[in-house]
Amino acid sequence: MKTNKFIGVLGLAGFVVMADNWVVSPILPAIANDLGLEISEAGLLITAYMIPFGLLQLIFGPLADRYGKRQVITASMLFFTVATGLCAIGVGLTDLAIYRALTGAFAASVMPVSLALIGDLFPLKERQSAIGTFMGISFLGQGLSMAIGGTIAYFLSWRGVFAVYAVLALVPLVLLLTVAKEIPSRKNKDAKFFAPYKALLGSKGSAFTYLTVLLEGIFIVGGFSYLGAYIENVYQFNYLLIGFIMTAFGIAAVIGGRISGRLAAKSGRTVVLSMGLVFAAVAELMVSFLGTNLYLLIIAVALLGLGFMLAHSSLLTIATEFAQKARGAAMSLVAFCFMGGGGIGTAIGGRIIDSLDMTRLFLIYGAGLVFLVILAKVLVPAGRVDNEAAKPAHAG
Repeated sequence: MKTNKFIGVLGLAGFVVMADNWVVSPILPAIANDLGLEISEAGLLITAYMIPFGLLQLIFGPLADRYGKRQVITASMLFFTVATGLCAIGVGLTDLAIYRALTGAFAASVMPVSLALIGDLFPLKERQSAIGTFMGISFLGQGLSMAIGGTIAYFLSWRGVFAVYAVLALVPLVLLLTVAKEIPSRKNKDAKFFAPYKALLGSKGSAFTYLTVLLEGIFIVGGFSYLGAYIENVYQFNYLLIGFIMTAFGIAAVIGGRISGRLAAKSGRTVVLSMGLVFAAVAELMVSFLGTNLYLLIIAVALLGLGFMLAHSSLLTIATEFAQKARGAAMSLVAFCFMGGGGIGTAIGGRIIDSLDMTRLFLIYGAGLVFLVILAKVLVPAGRVDNEAAKPAHAG
């Protein structure tokens, strides 16, 4: 199977999963009105998704190392598709929350296990480009999720959003069951569940990288979570217009994914990492100081997407080198730290907004990213961190 098709199949799976990850936010008022709920009650649907999505990152990595990465991704997409379809027929808060929890549980495997599989199949010199392309396609789904969800809900209903997403999920599922069966997927029956995490966190090089990912999630995802609310507050736009503005993030992320490998080959991964964090810092500071100018705001949203992808693809590529035989666990820990950081950053951001305002939130998180540039330059390893990682990874 040609590598571009391989990245395309996994990218489609990532696109659907990342779009689904954010789709409830813009349709939450519609769900609450239809089911006769308060917004605070309906918010349980977001929590129900995020908790299993975060926790099960740590389970799917070792499972993929043991039973095969392609096999785990395929099984997860099957159950993800079914759970998403069930959300369209939920009649009350309880059953809808259960269906969202199942969706989040099976969505948890797609991103980290796909990244681990890419690490197995691509040599190091091609890996960041492959990871960047995959992440760009996936985060385009996140960037488009508000526009997609708002458009479908506007013309159909909130149930139509889940129905359409279930149909979209069938596309990568069918491809995984057919043409993607050519993807070699190594199994390791001796893979341990928790020992790899202890080893990864016990090494300074990998531990500091995971700390950087955690802080990246806090400052970038924590800020991104409130961009839609900021736009609504400043411009009083509807969710459809907000979604289209925020597609600038996804489009710029795709561009960042396409160029990150070439930049890393020319200048080194740590330089690209620093560049991405600087772009993200500038973007958040632009929102804080210049966000009332719509054109500059759109530029800032795009710059945040570009900076995020340059930084995150660099960290992911570095993490693929930490453990060849437990690469699934290594990438799951990255995903756990990133999503955990995003959750922490979103929660802290809410407190900052309550105590100060949204403008100060972006100022504080932008300053945090400036600090992270310095920290990452000192702590994140530029290359391999152990001898095992230096061995070529032959897929089979």
